[in-house]
Amino acid sequence: MTHLVVGILTYKRPAQLLRALLPVLVHAQALARENPGVTTEVLVVDNDPAGSARETVLALPDPGLRYVLEPEPGISAGRNRALDEAAAADLLVFIDDDERPEEAWLQPLLDTWRATGATAVMGRVVSEFEATPSPWVAAGTFFWRPRMPTGTLIEVAAAGNLLLDMAQVRRSGVRFNAGLGLTGGEDSLFSRELVRRGATIVWCDESVATDFVPAERLERSWLLKRSWSHGNAATLVALHLAAGAPAAVLVRAAAVVRGAARVVAGLGLNMAGWASRSLRHQARGLRMAYRGAGMLAGGLGHVYVEYARVETADAGGHSHD
Repeated sequence: MTHLVVGILTYKRPAQLLRALLPVLVHAQALARENPGVTTEVLVVDNDPAGSARETVLALPDPGLRYVLEPEPGISAGRNRALDEAAAADLLVFIDDDERPEEAWLQPLLDTWRATGATAVMGRVVSEFEATPSPWVAAGTFFWRPRMPTGTLIEVAAAGNLLLDMAQVRRSGVRFNAGLGLTGGEDSLFSRELVRRGATIVWCDESVATDFVPAERLERSWLLKRSWSHGNAATLVALHLAAGAPAAVLVRAAAVVRGAARVVAGLGLNMAGWASRSLRHQARGLRMAYRGAGMLAGGLGHVYVEYARVETADAGGHSHD
């Protein structure tokens, strides 16, 4: 028997959770029905200490659905709780609470794992917008994600649509870093550490989940701040991977140099875009500059807490993007 657990992390988004949870349950039931020897379970990990998702989950009378509360703040704590709750399972599949599984989702992940024996299989995530993106947002390709042939080896993976072979993960000893729980980048570090310990991660192009993008995330200011945050998180991940203090010094120096170079190049591209009236160059130039600024700031020791909690006296909310 192969036991597969679908893990959904959530924080104060009961409406979005319900929208994701209903089709996830359908997919899990279908996978078990169409694959003799496979059993499935859907696990909701609520990262809100007040348990705001409890009522939504318990209102669904599905024997294959389970709810747990993880009060420790941060997405790393939630993901590690899912690892612990799925300790006896063969496979764990992560999907976010603001995503919707498409018709081809679980089965391709399972098929790719069976064909490759990989430690992890990453599927595609595509975006669906609440509002029509402005020409500037479209030109900046802020929501563009690469595609690859199924089976392609990759060195870093996001956890929005990710299958894990739990036996291999347990042997590796890798867990999600608590220090990145509120900054982002925890899934990048997790996957990079897996690969560094000999694991394999492969791409599955047939598995698709749709990410819902609310209108407020289509604003220029939000997108540029996200670019800055991603640059900052990239430096933090590199620092965590550094082996010892001397290596960390080199990482910081490289982040400052490369970040500054991106800022200069990005501003130059932006100015060229204004001169040539190229919206693409304007948007992509600013995107590059902001990402570089985030990298540079990380090299200088600044840590941006993107997912700060109200409970910790910081403004903002938690997202699983």
